[in-house]
Amino acid sequence: MSKVLVIGAGGVGSVAVHKMAMNSDIFSHITLASRRLVSCEKVAESVLARTGVTIDVAQVDADNVEETIALIQKVQPKLVVNLALPYQDLAIMDACLATKTDYLDTANYEPRDTAKFEYSWQWAYQERFKEAGIMALLGSGFDPGVTSVFASYIKKHLLDRIDTLDILDCNGGDHGQHFATNFNPEINIREVTAPSRHWAHGEWVEGPALSHKQAFDFDQVGEKNMYLMYHEELESLAKFYPEIKRIRFWMTFGDAYLKHLEVLQNVGMTRIDPVIYNGQEIIPLQFLKAVLPEPSSLGSTTKGKTNIGDIATGEKDGEAKTVYVYQVCDHEDAYAETGNQAVSYTTGVPAMIGAAMMLTGAWKGEGVFNIEQFDPDPFMDMLNKHGLPWQVKELDAPLAF
Repeated sequence: MSKVLVIGAGGVGSVAVHKMAMNSDIFSHITLASRRLVSCEKVAESVLARTGVTIDVAQVDADNVEETIALIQKVQPKLVVNLALPYQDLAIMDACLATKTDYLDTANYEPRDTAKFEYSWQWAYQERFKEAGIMALLGSGFDPGVTSVFASYIKKHLLDRIDTLDILDCNGGDHGQHFATNFNPEINIREVTAPSRHWAHGEWVEGPALSHKQAFDFDQVGEKNMYLMYHEELESLAKFYPEIKRIRFWMTFGDAYLKHLEVLQNVGMTRIDPVIYNGQEIIPLQFLKAVLPEPSSLGSTTKGKTNIGDIATGEKDGEAKTVYVYQVCDHEDAYAETGNQAVSYTTGVPAMIGAAMMLTGAWKGEGVFNIEQFDPDPFMDMLNKHGLPWQVKELDAPLAF
C-alpha cells in the first residue's frame, strides 16, 4: 500500500484517480493536484460517489518547480503521476529529483513555443535519476503506452523477430459537436498538424501532415480513413527494437474534423507564435482551446467505440506471420464507470496500471525507462482485469500498403 500524488485533473487524471480508488490495496492514499482546485474537487466528489473512497486535493502550479517540491514534501508520496500538460514534464521531473521521488507520465515533453515532441529532453535525465536512486517511467498511456507493451508482448510470445510494425488508432465515437477534440485541444491540434514521420530502414522519413491516407476496416467500428502521422512511441520503439525495419503510426479522422481543421489553419487559428490583440499578446491556438468544448465535457454525449492496436509482421518458428493485437473500448461504458469518455479512459487506465507496476515492484529500476523496456505480461494481465481487455488475431497477410 502506497501514497500517490497525481498532478492533472482533466479527463485522464479523473479516470486514473477513479481507477486508483478502485484498487485501494495498491493505492492506500491518493492526492489529486491541479492549477484549478475546483477541478480536483469535482473529481474527488465523483470518486467518493462512485467508489466510497475519499481522496485529498491540492492546488499547484506544475510549472513552478519549488511549488511542486513543497507539495511533494507535504504529501510524501511514493510516486508522482504526471497527467498534466507535456510542457510541464521537465519541471515535474526536476521536482521529483529534488525530493528523490519516483515519476510516471503518459506523454513526452515538448516545448511550449515549438511543435516538436521527442524523448531527448527526458532521456537526458537518465544519469541524474540513477544517481538519485529513483525511477521514471515514460509514456504509460495507451499510445504511447499500451501500444508499446503490445509490441513487447508480440516479441515475447507471438513472433521471434518483428520486421514491420504498424500502430492503428481509431476513434469511432461521435460526440455530436461540429468540431471538438477528444483530448486537450492545444496538444491535439499541434500533434495533428505536425509533419508526418515514420521509421524505415534505419532512418526517419518525413512528409506533409495528413498527406498519406488509407482505409481500414476496424473490428466493432467499421471502415475508416486513417492518416500517417508521427507519434512519440515510434522513437522509443526504434531505439529498443532496432531489428524492426519499418514502424508507422496511423490515426483516423472524419471528413468534418479535417475540413474544420483546414479552415482553422488557413485563418491562422492554429498558430503557436504570439500575436498582439487589443494591446495584449495572445497565442491563437491557446485562444482556440478556450472557445472549443472542454474534452472532459464530451463524455455524456459521446457514443461509439475506439479500436487501437498493433499489426506486426515477422517470423515465428521459421514461418512468416502477421499478427494483430488490439483493444476495443466503448465510450458509453467508460462514461458509466468513471464519468469520462473512452479517449480519457484508454489513457487513464494504463496510467493507473503503470503506477501499480511501480508501486508493487513488478517493474523496478533506477533511471529513466520507457514502458517497452519491461516484462509486458503483468501489465497485459491488468489490462484484462481493469476495463481494457485485448485480443490477438493472426492475419492472412501483411498490410497491403
